[in-house]
Amino acid sequence: MRGPMRGPNPPARRRNEPPAPVCQEGPSVTEATPIATRARTGPVATDQARTGPVATDQARSAPVPSGPVVLTVILNWRTAPMTLRAVAAARTAMAGIAGEITVVDNDSQDGSFETMAAHVAAEGWDRSHPKVRVLASGRNGGFGAGNNVGILAGLSDGSAPDFYYVLNSDAFPAPDAIARLRDHLAAHPEAGFAGSYIHGEDGEPHLTSFRFPSILSEFEGALGFGPVSRLLARHAVPVAIPETTVTLDWTAGASLMMRRDALERVGLFDESFFLYFEETDLCRRLAKAGWRVDYVRDSAVAHIGSASTGMKDWGRVPRYWFASRWHYFVKNHGRAYAAAASLAHLAGGSLHWLRCRLTGRRGGPPHFLRSLAAHDLAALVRPLSCDEPRLAAQTTIRETRPPQPETD
Repeated sequence: MRGPMRGPNPPARRRNEPPAPVCQEGPSVTEATPIATRARTGPVATDQARTGPVATDQARSAPVPSGPVVLTVILNWRTAPMTLRAVAAARTAMAGIAGEITVVDNDSQDGSFETMAAHVAAEGWDRSHPKVRVLASGRNGGFGAGNNVGILAGLSDGSAPDFYYVLNSDAFPAPDAIARLRDHLAAHPEAGFAGSYIHGEDGEPHLTSFRFPSILSEFEGALGFGPVSRLLARHAVPVAIPETTVTLDWTAGASLMMRRDALERVGLFDESFFLYFEETDLCRRLAKAGWRVDYVRDSAVAHIGSASTGMKDWGRVPRYWFASRWHYFVKNHGRAYAAAASLAHLAGGSLHWLRCRLTGRRGGPPHFLRSLAAHDLAALVRPLSCDEPRLAAQTTIRETRPPQPETD
């Protein structure tokens, strides 16, 4: 059977796979939380550790930081060595950029926090530019929640940067990649977000240019049949990898710089999404507020992809993917639209499955269509009041609330 395919379906990128179900108990920061209200409890900074070597000669000879201030946020979940490699690449790319790097350990519970904090102190990264801090999220609330912790923590002096740069822990920016995103946003005030051109370590391009999903895109993506795909080309989620800088509906969060003014207008990541669809939703809110999402072709970032989620080895698509997909459609289009999108996906996927059976080709992940139908039917018949508290909470920009439990 046809499995999750492209665009808002699981993209090949690193994310923080949970050790527990989608929504977990505990304090949370949602898209409704203002950046100016920074939670100072929970995260533990490495500023307390003052042992280790002084700044290296290389750091002392680095360019003097100038221009708009950038806070790079890197989320770790049980990949400490790789995360430290991403931090090293980000430090090189921020050599002449004013700002800092914050690493958030998303409750790995495998010694990652201690390992990274010790390495940062030993290398003197907490005392040389760009300064690195390691914070503990205190809970694994997912990709959006973990990045929100880093964003809300702000800079070490308590101030807010001009731009927030979210970088995956298995992504390694070229030396000029961060500067190019910063300079693009500085030169184009109408752009709220700017994303990079992503490629594998082998140099192969990664598709990270997308349209917003719709009923027609669900059918086209699940069917995957040439004539139909050509007919519905304007509705397909994937967009051919641009050769120049262009405006898109949304781009992947592996390397994404966000303007502080824009985030204060639209809010942070919606923590109702544990994993997947959260940056799609954030970019949609940005577009509704009149901002652009730009794909900056000359900002290049190498990306391994799925290092933390293990998506490449999935035997079955996890339940949180279905929950995120359903929440995206209900939140942005309503239940009727979400149900129609699911029916379109099931119709296209069933036709694809039939073609595979007739031609002897291999289909998608096992039981995908069955799991999609079961999840979405249960969500559809669930009382509407189960969705209303979660959706209503997104409308108040100054509200901080705990996550709502998943009941489907």
